[in-house]
Parts: sequence; C-alpha cells; structure tokens
Amino acid sequence: MRRSSTFARQVLLVRVGRRDGDQLNGTDLVLPEHRVDRQRRRYGFDRRGVTLDRAEIAAVAPVSPALSPAAPVDESPAMAIPLLPGARTPARRMKFALVNACTLASLVLGINAIFVAMNGQTRIAALLLIACVIFDGLDGALARKFGVASPFGAQMDSLADMCSFGLAAPVVVYAALAGSAPTAAAAVAAALVASCAAIRLARFNVSPKDGRFFCGVPTTMAAAVLALTVAIGLPLPASVQIGGVALLAFAMVSSFPYAKLARLVKLPPWLWLAPAVGALVDIRLTFALVVVGYLVSGPLLWLHQRRTA
Repeated sequence: MRRSSTFARQVLLVRVGRRDGDQLNGTDLVLPEHRVDRQRRRYGFDRRGVTLDRAEIAAVAPVSPALSPAAPVDESPAMAIPLLPGARTPARRMKFALVNACTLASLVLGINAIFVAMNGQTRIAALLLIACVIFDGLDGALARKFGVASPFGAQMDSLADMCSFGLAAPVVVYAALAGSAPTAAAAVAAALVASCAAIRLARFNVSPKDGRFFCGVPTTMAAAVLALTVAIGLPLPASVQIGGVALLAFAMVSSFPYAKLARLVKLPPWLWLAPAVGALVDIRLTFALVVVGYLVSGPLLWLHQRRTA
C-alpha cells in the first residue's frame, strides 16, 4: 500500500498528457499550483514540470511486488544444524548419546513420579524425584568430562528440568499435602512452585553464568528439598508446610546469590561433620536446619556483597 501511494503521488505531481501518440488514461490530472510547487521541490522536480509517459513512469516509480517479475527462488535443500558440534566420530557420538540418555532418564523418572503420586504412593514418588536430581547432575558432569556439551544438550536439560522439577515436584507435593492441608491451599502452593520453576529456568537460559553463585535457588535444589521433605515426612503443621513450599518457590525467582555445590564441597571438614552427626541423632531436625541455613545464606551473601561493593 505504501508503494502504491508513493506511485500515486508521483503521478499527481506531473501533468499526464499525450506524448508520441501515447495516452495515459486519456485525462490530465492537475493539482493547485502552490501544492504542485511544494511537491515538486520536495521530490526534486523543477518549476517547469515534467510530462512522463508510461515507460518513464515505470522507470521512476516503485514497482509493486505483485507486478514485478518473480525473483529467483533458492530451491536448494535446507541443511540441518548438527546437534553435536565438533568432530562427529563414533566415540564422541556414543558419549553424546550417553549424556542425553541421562537427561531422558531424568525426564522419564519425573513422569513416573507423577503417575505414582496420583496413586497415593507419595514417598515412592519422592524417591523417584531424588533419582531425577541424580541423573540431572550426572548428565552435566558427563557432558563436561567428555567434551560433548552443546546447545542442544542445554535445551534438552532445561525441558527435562521443567518436566521433572517444574511439574512432577509440585504434583508430588500436592499429593503429600492433600490429606492434611486444604485442597485449595495445596493447589495454590503447587501452582506457585510450577510457575516459579518456569520463570527460573527461562531466566537461567538467557542470563550470563556465574561460576561461583546461583541467582536464586536452582530448580534442582528446590526439587531435592521438596522430595526429601516428603520422603522423610517432616512432622510439621499443614500451614507451616504450605508456607515453606511458597517460600522455596519465591527463593527460586529471587536475586539472592546462593553458593554452588562446588563451593560448598570446599568448606572446612568440621562444617560437614556437624550435620553428619546431627543426622545420626535426629535426621528430620538436622535436615530442616540445613535447609533453613541454606535459604538464609542467600540474603546474607547479598548484604555482604552490597557492603563490600
């Protein structure tokens, strides 16, 4: 439409008449003189005016795509982007397949956790979620060790995490809370976990990576906490459990820095000795204290970074 209007303006700027026996529409189109002068100066015509025949109009006017000759079409077959970058040797392909098999194993275990939770076997479903966490950590470690990390693997891992930790974990939590908490409250808490997990994974895919800290609690860690909570059966009131689930969901989308596992492993041995001994005394209380300490570490690190900045 814009090209057609430009063509019409150019035609109206000139007087269309006969030239060499050729008539364009048989009429003269005339604009008021002051408008003609203004439009001529705008488009570069002099005051004498110009009379164009059809060939000249075709030479200066834009041609509509519908009337222009068909442009050559590239009919060459589309080339598929290789899923595995670099040398595609049989050994690297086997390693690549093994890494993605771990990712698919996490996905399948998450789906089965949903089915088991629907049958009321919440503890078995929680154990399946813990297996999902193990396979999710295994595929990344193997990809780095074998040198077969790829954008395809990263997207596969993100989709599997959404299924296992963004959908299966909320279903297991809902099934575990269904008997003790109000149904509406349990449904809201589960939906909150799923929504925050989706936001967390999408933000992680587009954010620059920090080798020291996570921005917010990772979905894998949140799912592990929820699964262990259901597996060991913390004796907490339903309202406290729902509040804890909501707090964990908001921690996933927070901007607080949380230490990665590689940094936690490097902590002094005596710090690991305390929870190990506590687990022998009361595993439920020790687990609750460790989770609370990890959640509180994010805001404390954030305050420390702001003071030292």
